[in-house]
Amino acid sequence: MTDEHNTEPLKRAAQLILKDEIRHLQLVPSVALKLLKLTNDDNAKIENLSRIIETEPVLAAKILKQVNSAAYALPNKTTSLNRAVTILGFSTVRQLALTLLFYNKLIQQKTPQRFDLLLFWQHCLYVASLSRRIAVALKHPDPDLIYTGGLLHDIGKIVFESYGRLTYSDFIDSMDKSGRSTLEEERRFFGLTHSEMGHVFCLEWQLPTSIMAIVAYHHNQPTDTSHCSQYKTEIAIVSFANYIAWIQGIGSATYDSHPTLQSAVLATINIDQIDLEVILRQVDEDMQSTREFYNIQIPGLTTLRATLVKATINMSQINTDPPSSSNHSSNKVPSSCLTAPHHSLNTSEFIPRTLEAIHEKFSFDRSIMFMIDPKRRCLVASYWWPKSIIPNKNQSFEIDIKVISGLLLTCLREKKAVIINNKLEPDNPILRHLKTNEFITIPVLHHNHLAGVLYADNPLSKKAMRPQFLIDITPIAYELGVAMFNAKKYDLEKKHAQIDHLTQLFNKRMANNFLMPIFQGDKSKLKNIAIGFIDIDKFKLFNDDCGHQAGDNALKIVADILRSLTRPGDFIGRYGGEEFLFVLKNTDEKGAYGYAERIRSEIERRGRIMSQRFQGHLLTVSIGVSMYSKHFTTYNEMIEVADQAMYRAKNEGRNRIVILPGMTSDKK
Repeated sequence: MTDEHNTEPLKRAAQLILKDEIRHLQLVPSVALKLLKLTNDDNAKIENLSRIIETEPVLAAKILKQVNSAAYALPNKTTSLNRAVTILGFSTVRQLALTLLFYNKLIQQKTPQRFDLLLFWQHCLYVASLSRRIAVALKHPDPDLIYTGGLLHDIGKIVFESYGRLTYSDFIDSMDKSGRSTLEEERRFFGLTHSEMGHVFCLEWQLPTSIMAIVAYHHNQPTDTSHCSQYKTEIAIVSFANYIAWIQGIGSATYDSHPTLQSAVLATINIDQIDLEVILRQVDEDMQSTREFYNIQIPGLTTLRATLVKATINMSQINTDPPSSSNHSSNKVPSSCLTAPHHSLNTSEFIPRTLEAIHEKFSFDRSIMFMIDPKRRCLVASYWWPKSIIPNKNQSFEIDIKVISGLLLTCLREKKAVIINNKLEPDNPILRHLKTNEFITIPVLHHNHLAGVLYADNPLSKKAMRPQFLIDITPIAYELGVAMFNAKKYDLEKKHAQIDHLTQLFNKRMANNFLMPIFQGDKSKLKNIAIGFIDIDKFKLFNDDCGHQAGDNALKIVADILRSLTRPGDFIGRYGGEEFLFVLKNTDEKGAYGYAERIRSEIERRGRIMSQRFQGHLLTVSIGVSMYSKHFTTYNEMIEVADQAMYRAKNEGRNRIVILPGMTSDKK
């Protein structure tokens, strides 16, 4: 767990795996946030709670239904929320409200492939209820706080599932019988654990520090120097409840590995004060009430016991399976080597980190990662370690796959780790080029597909390459292959999030990302900025008269022309519908007009040639441009002026350019 005073690396790791910035994620309902903040308000009154509940009609109806149920046997029906809260109790109503809000949010999610949200919800409810009962038994001053912490302790898993480029369902699909803990597996797959993702989530959403501490540390107690150490008791209670839930078969997913009960937990809370038999019976009653309240079927004790039996059998198989070539982990290899590939989704970060970890463990003089270039059919020495041996850019090393022979060819074809030396292959060109007597190569695979080759040698120390190295490094190469596959998948997802699928130009979101740093940077450079809107004239006719395929073709033609006429460093993108946006740097009004005119005239020329395809409709565009001036405080204001200029071009007859301010316009 990253120290809470140094959370920037954690935030960066989280952002890499998420589709959007975490503060934009609609995961916690706004009403729930208000209730969470009310939890920390010692002066909160029944009226405050009622006012919040009134903003959620479904929630208000549920509260009134509960108070008017047979359990309370009221002589007259209650329609007042204030009275309902008074009868049920402030604590009970707040607890019901929070759980209902989160339940409603969860069931709105798309059906996952493997991550069972109902199972997850049951686990969170059980941990919350058990935590509260334990807190009461220990005479904790605020059992409601601990209930909320138990409810949210695994929120990081939902962040992954709902908003991750790689989802929690993807993670479950990747699980194998490695014997590693769930946290280790999560770090391998995502680069951070669900508790760390939950930590970032709580920080970004400014949830109460006490809740954040429980979410962040329920698997690892904070150190005495941590400012979260003041919540050790609360964290320990939820950790204990989480452990009890699992050993009863109530995990948050069927794959969950056996959690450890930390000694620090038992040192913090006195379990002799807890009558577990009574508490577990009370929690069973709580869960029964939950079934009735939500009108859902949560698995009963028989199902839960069956789940536990299956999980225990799986754990037994993991612990007793003999080592084999398919078992990718090695007890001799430290976790730093195995986890290094999963600390990022950026190959330029995790591959050098992996080479560094290999260097520290095995003390090779030199390690190289050869990447496959499928187009040129060659191996390219893309990453070197240590950095002091990185060659000059003019000395880049490539190996043409067509000329590879001997043991290296065996490595590539049979996907087998090998040792190559000058006794076996005296004429090997790699030995000569890298000036070494011996080296090892280990294929980097994913789903048996070759992604690259790990290379290591000792040209300085002359230490021999032992066969054991191949055995020890193969699991690292496996983890590297997984990480490279995840990185490639992430890059594709990132590209999809940035690119308009039809035109293959950047989308509106990327326009904002391009403009934001410009307006936040050196103000003196803004005077040379121009923003333009391009709108296809009478675009509706292309769709209505020629069909949507013709409309799509028109958009692609405009996009191709924009691509061909735009300088590197400037921005072009589809802003929405038939509108495109461009941003020019280092230009003036004359330069912006010249660029816009080249686009306008080329689109008109191309449209004239293709008019028969469009049933006689001419393809033209109206262009509006805004030049930067000091009265613009944000780029959105500048975009709005460009939009106004574009509409003025349309009103003046279309197929023309209008620039604001300055009102230079096309004379055509």
